[in-house]
Amino acid sequence: MSARTYDLVHRTTYEYAQAVTDSYGRTTLTPRDLPDQRLLTSSVTIDPPPADSGQHVDWFGNTTTYFGVTRPHTRLVVTARSTLEVSRTVPPREQLPDVGWRAVARAVTAGDLGVLHTDAAGVVGLREAVLPSTHVTFVDEVRDWAAPSFADDRPLADVVVDLVHRIRVELTYRSGSTTVHTTQAQLLAQGAGVCQDFAHLMIAALRLHGVPARYASGYIETRPRPGRPKLRGADASHAWVSVWLPGHGWLDADPTNDQLVDDRYVVLGWGRDYHDVPPLRGVIFTEGGGATPRVEVDLVPTGSEPFG
Repeated sequence: MSARTYDLVHRTTYEYAQAVTDSYGRTTLTPRDLPDQRLLTSSVTIDPPPADSGQHVDWFGNTTTYFGVTRPHTRLVVTARSTLEVSRTVPPREQLPDVGWRAVARAVTAGDLGVLHTDAAGVVGLREAVLPSTHVTFVDEVRDWAAPSFADDRPLADVVVDLVHRIRVELTYRSGSTTVHTTQAQLLAQGAGVCQDFAHLMIAALRLHGVPARYASGYIETRPRPGRPKLRGADASHAWVSVWLPGHGWLDADPTNDQLVDDRYVVLGWGRDYHDVPPLRGVIFTEGGGATPRVEVDLVPTGSEPFG
């Protein structure tokens, strides 16, 4: 199987009006090492250098990096660099199992290992993936919106394809139209959001119907128009959905772009929702105010023009 090799840089810069005495943070910026995504090299550097740092693998298997900068500073830069090979392919629809979504929901409730194609430990994870979470709520607005996609006992693979298509055509992508606290009801009312909102909506629709779904965080390679150069810093963090499809495993689907996930995507981590896998979170100690981060992401196939 052929693979695409990428160089990835994710840089976050904070500029403070007054000195910060201490900065403590945790990142989820190391891509996962998966059967269809091989991590070759990775590093996370902090400027100013931290007094303390370390790595940890969380409950979901994501690699996180902790740091503590304890000397005064007015600028903080967190840079993650990785090289990886991605061999992920989109399975043709005819190769996906035709198990109905109702059968999957019943099997999760009953813990039916045979139907779910997993072991007892796997059932625990699947049951967690049907619960509400910090940014995924069970409300009538989502149930009503999702109802047409869950007609009868439609094959779950078709439900997934229908949901990503409906989100793409029924909602508008509008940068800055939402915040991390925007609910699914608010998203549906205003009809516009960003990839994070679309992922949360699709996850809520699936979990409301008892189907395990998780939030995937990562990147998608942005390809320029024919004859146009690739813009540096044009890539950004992205979000999509993983759905448990018995007989296949986790099926990744991108409602922002109405497609299943292929080798243009790099997986950073997954969890119940955005709250589990933000690229960077932390606290600072200062007499002044905080700062809005400036984020630059480059996901570039190897052999392209090098970048800083």
